Amino acid sequence: MADGAGHFGAELHLATDVLVIGGGPAGTWAALAARAAGAEVILVDKGWCGASGVGAAATIGHWWVAPEGRAAAMAAKAVDACGLADEAWMERVLAETWASWPRFAESRGYVGDPTYRSGRGGQVVVQGPVYLREMRRLVLRAGVTILDHAPAVSLLMDAAWRCAGAEGVLRQKDQRWRVDARAVVMAAGGSALRSGCIGSSVNTGDALLMAAELGAEWSGMEFSNYYGIVPKGGSVDKNGYLLQAAFFDAAGHQVHLGWSSPYGVMGTAAAPLFGHEPVFCQFTQVPEANRPFLRAGQPNLFTQFDRLGVDPFTQKFEVEPMFEGSVRGSGGIVVKGPDCASSVPGLWVAGDAASREMLVGASSGAGAINAAWTLASGRWAGLAAARSAREGAPGRGERAREPVSGRRIAAVRPLLQALQAEVLPIRRNGFRCDRTLNETLALTAELEDELQTAPRAADARSALFARELSGMLFHARTGASAALARTESRGVHQRTDFPATSPCTWQRRLAGRGLDMTLR
Repeated sequence: MADGAGHFGAELHLATDVLVIGGGPAGTWAALAARAAGAEVILVDKGWCGASGVGAAATIGHWWVAPEGRAAAMAAKAVDACGLADEAWMERVLAETWASWPRFAESRGYVGDPTYRSGRGGQVVVQGPVYLREMRRLVLRAGVTILDHAPAVSLLMDAAWRCAGAEGVLRQKDQRWRVDARAVVMAAGGSALRSGCIGSSVNTGDALLMAAELGAEWSGMEFSNYYGIVPKGGSVDKNGYLLQAAFFDAAGHQVHLGWSSPYGVMGTAAAPLFGHEPVFCQFTQVPEANRPFLRAGQPNLFTQFDRLGVDPFTQKFEVEPMFEGSVRGSGGIVVKGPDCASSVPGLWVAGDAASREMLVGASSGAGAINAAWTLASGRWAGLAAARSAREGAPGRGERAREPVSGRRIAAVRPLLQALQAEVLPIRRNGFRCDRTLNETLALTAELEDELQTAPRAADARSALFARELSGMLFHARTGASAALARTESRGVHQRTDFPATSPCTWQRRLAGRGLDMTLR
C-alpha cells in the first residue's frame, strides 16, 4: 500500500488499456473480449486464475435455451423473480449464451443428462476445473498479462472523476502493485462472508466495496442472503441434484420433497427446522440408470459422499444450511446500460459483482442463469471497456478513499468471528425482523470502529485480511439496511414481522449509492 501502513517490497507499476479485476468466468470472458477488440489487457486475480473461485468447484451448465423455448423459460423465471425481473435483459442473455457457449464447450464438455430437471437438459456442460483451466489458456494465448495472487484493494480515480486503474498487493512477494488503466472491468465476485462453502474464500465483497468508494450504485442487497444446503460438516454446496431429493425430520417423517432452488433453503418446508433439530436428506427420485450421470456431473459432491461412506441414493444423510450470500443471491453493483457500465465513468461490471435483479429479482440465479450471466456480461463489459480505452490516454489515478490496511491479523480475526456469528445463522439472516436487523447494523458499526483502531502491521497478508473484513462488513451492513427498509417478505427476503408480500408498494428495487446507507 502507498499509505503509512507498512513497508512492503518494491512496487510493481504497470499501465494498460483495460484492467480486469477477477479471474473467474466473468473476468476471463471480459479479458478475451477486450483483447479481441484490440486492447492491451492486464488481468489480476486474488488466487490463481484458472483454479480459484466458486466456478472452479462447479460443473458448468448454462441458461441455454433454443429460440422457440425462450418465452416459456422467461415466464418461469419471471415467476421466481417475484415481479422484479426485466424481460429485455433475459432475452439478451439467452441470445448471447446460445450463440457463444457452444463455440467454447462443444470441444471441451459433454452432453448433460437429458432427464435432469424434467428433460430440459441435454446441453453441453463442462466441469469447472476443465472450464477455467481452458479459459486461462485462451487468455494467455490471446496475449493478456495475468497477475496471479494479486488481489486488488482499491480503485483509482483521475482528475476527471473517472476510474483510472487499481492498486493491490502481490501476496507471495509481499509487494505492492499499481496498474494505471484507461478502463476497468470489475469481475471480482460477490461475498459469502467466509462461510466455508467451497471455492468462496476469495469472495469477500471486495468488488462492491471498491466500487462504492468511487460512488457506484448498488442494489438488491436484501436478496443477498441465499442459503444452500451441504452435508453436515461439508462444504460442497452444489445443490442442483437436491431437486430430486426428499427431506426428513429427526423422527424420519418427510417434511419436503424436491428443492426450491430459486429461494434456497428458504424455499423449503424444512427451513424452520434448521437450528432446532437435525434435518436429513436422500436422493429418492433418481432412477438407478441415471445415477452415473449425476456422479459425472458433480464429482466434488460425490467424492464428499464417498469419503463419508454414504450412498445418497439409498441412505439418509444429515444436512445443514450454508450461507452463500451474494455469490448466489442477486445483489451487487448496479448495471446502468446494455454494455454493463456502472454508474462510475470508466468502470464496467460483470458476473457476481453485479446486481442480477433484472434476471432473477428476489430469487437466485444459482447455476445456469448465473453462468450465462458471467459469459454474457463478461463479453459485453470487456468489449465496451476496450472501445472506451481507445478514446484517450489514462490519467494519473488517486484513491477516492484511503482503505483500511495493514491491520494485524491477530487483532482483526476476532472481529470476523463476531460478524459471522451475527449474520451466518439462518435463524438471524434467513428469518429476519426489525430487532435482529437493527442489532446487525449496530454490530457492524461497532466492528468497523474497532477495525479502524486495530494495531497496524507491515506485511501484505495482514493488509489484505483487514481489507477483506472491510468488504464483508460493508456487505453485511448494506444487506441489513436494505432488508430493514423492505417491510415485506419476497423471495429469499423473509421478514417474520412482515410475512406478506406487498406488490403494490414493493414491486420495485431498492438502490443505494456509494458508502451511504440511504436507500431509494
